[in-house]
Amino acid sequence: MSEKQQNPWIEGLQTIGLSVVLALGIRQFVAEARYIPSGSMEPTLQINDRLVVEKISYHFNPPERGDIVVFWPPEALFPAGKRRDAFIKRVIGLPGDTVEVTDGTVFVNNEALDESYIKAPPEYQWGPEQVPEDEYLVLGDNRNSSYDSHAWGFVPRDHIIGRAVVRFWPPSRLGGLE
Repeated sequence: MSEKQQNPWIEGLQTIGLSVVLALGIRQFVAEARYIPSGSMEPTLQINDRLVVEKISYHFNPPERGDIVVFWPPEALFPAGKRRDAFIKRVIGLPGDTVEVTDGTVFVNNEALDESYIKAPPEYQWGPEQVPEDEYLVLGDNRNSSYDSHAWGFVPRDHIIGRAVVRFWPPSRLGGLE
């Protein structure tokens, strides 16, 4: 009673192939790791922080004010053929909201936002402008050193890759994001 033994090389290749397919599938559809290359989200995110970005929830629910999102910036910001890197910012304005930045305060629908997470009050004036349908206004937490919606406009929903949910590096700052 002998069972047919599979060649170990074929078995190894099948295991590696399945692992690659699963890894690519998870990264494409479920979650991926990202790192922070700039100080535009300080103090919430520091340069070289590593994050997990989940990609599933926005298929069922729209982004909410306060979410930290990773997205593809508008193509118009980059010369033809130049590689675009994803940006990370905080959602401030939702579709239909009227947003204004004046006297160091962000107002959404004429109500001042409580922004305990920002590095310093914004030193610029912007708006008022209404956020178009299916688009979002995003700002960096380091308002005065962030290349964000106040400089180039709104982010279409289909440009949003996912929501940053947890920091996994450095270990001293491990945890969820608010």
